[in-house]
Amino acid sequence: MLVAIGAIVLVAMQVRLWCSDVGVLARRDLQTRVLEQARRTDELRERNRLLAVEVDALKSGSAGVEARARSELGMVKDGETFYLVVDP
Repeated sequence: MLVAIGAIVLVAMQVRLWCSDVGVLARRDLQTRVLEQARRTDELRERNRLLAVEVDALKSGSAGVEARARSELGMVKDGETFYLVVDP
């Protein structure tokens, strides 16, 4: 009888250890989410660094603004001729 009660208590403790919201499986899930968030934070930090470099380049002179206008807006200077080559 005592062995049966001990076995029931042991099973109950194992269920709590593995399946509860503070158990091993929940901890593993939380660790995975933390690692994913850290990876995403690193990506965003690098993107922000690149944007800061671009902002500094745009603030430092008109060459950066001109290059961006040419590449993104297709702008040309007076006296220049723009050729668009299209593959058939």
